[in-house]
Order: sequence, then C-alpha cells, then structure tokens
Amino acid sequence: MELNKRQETILQIVKEQGPITGEAIADQLNLTRATLRPDLAILTMAGYLDARPRVGYFYTGKTGSQLLSDKINKIQVNDHQSIPVVVHESVSVYDAICTMFLEDVGTLFVVDNFSIIVGVLSRKDLLRASIGKQELTSVPVNIIMTRMPNVTFCFKEDLIIDVAKKLIEKQIDALPVVKQTDKGYEVVGRITKTNITKVLVALAHDEII
Repeated sequence: MELNKRQETILQIVKEQGPITGEAIADQLNLTRATLRPDLAILTMAGYLDARPRVGYFYTGKTGSQLLSDKINKIQVNDHQSIPVVVHESVSVYDAICTMFLEDVGTLFVVDNFSIIVGVLSRKDLLRASIGKQELTSVPVNIIMTRMPNVTFCFKEDLIIDVAKKLIEKQIDALPVVKQTDKGYEVVGRITKTNITKVLVALAHDEII
C-alpha cells in the first residue's frame, strides 16, 4: 500500500508521540478531526496503526511485508471460491469430456445421487482414457476417476494460503470445497489456481483489507 504525504506525516507523528488522540493529531496538522478521519481509518485498516478507546492511536511497529503476511493469513476460501462443476458417477467419459469443454474447466468433481463427492476427474484422466481403444460413450467416469479417500479437498473456513500449499504439494489445479453431512462430504464450491491468482492481483491493488 502506497501512502500519501499526509498519511506518512500522521504515521510519523504517531510513531514519535503515540499513543495520541485523533484530535491531537488534527491540531498539529491544522486540520479538523473530520478531515483526518478517512486517513486514520485507512492507516488503521491497513494495520499501520491501532486504536484504543480513550487512549488514542499508536504505531503497530509492523513492516510492509509483515502487514502483507498478516493480511494473507486471514483470507479464507469462502471469500474467493467458485461454483463447482460436477458430474454424476454414472456419466460416460465422453459426456465428461464434453462437460469439461463446455464449462471451460480443468477439473470435474464426481458425485453420487446425494451430491456427495466420490471422486475427481482431471484433464490427464480424460486424456489417458481417450488414448486407449475403449468406446468413450460406454465407459463410466467412475472407472477412471481418482476415488475417495484419495481426493484432496478443503472447507470454506480454510485459509487460502493453506489451499495454495496443497495445490503445490499435490501438483493439481483445483480442490473441491466441501461441507460435512451425515452421508459424507457435499461439494459446495471449488478453489483453483485461477482463484489464487485473482487473490494475488487483488492484494496488489489493495482490494483486500
């Protein structure tokens, strides 16, 4: 986050004199408290300053990289997940290929009659099946998919940084976001490398506080 000249001045005052009230800062800058309020709010939300009732503002002492790290470690899956693309375990490999093409995704989540995840299909799985001499319209996806419990998944409350580590570790493109039910894990979303990239871009543009 790039600070303007007034925000840098406020930060310096708080570093040297904090804790200090907003009124005291405004007096030193010959400004009204109302004029200063947006700058103080930005500095507080960004993590440079902290505020305590009846005490005032004080400098947190954190560097830019520490503030960025703090911000990253608070971002959860549910804020950035996408709608999952699922197929039933009985559909053919041919239909799965068509679905992947039409939906423009790299991973399909395979579910049973209760929307419970039973497997995952990747581009590699479908390509491998296509190379063989089998009739793709007659081969069900449950023959070629990666089955539970070998499917890596996440929950909406998980941190994005932990999901990113799983994607790297497993060398996969996406994870299903699931919720626990009596029958198993129901698919409620997906988190992909593209989602992670969008988070990175948003952070670079200060769109995530």
